[in-house]
Amino acid sequence: MNTYALTAYESNGEKILDETISATSDSEAKEQGEARLAELNMQEKTHRLTSPKGQLLLFHR
Repeated sequence: MNTYALTAYESNGEKILDETISATSDSEAKEQGEARLAELNMQEKTHRLTSPKGQLLLFHR
């Protein structure tokens, strides 16, 4: 299992979500990240999901 970082921000830069996701692959982590953002109704907030290697898997501005 790898650990991925999911963060979301308000338009003023305030961090409103800072969670980790455990997944076996980048695609699995991306699916989990999208589902978590939908669950919290944060799909339109600025957000990102990064891999343990520092790759940007999800990004919305």
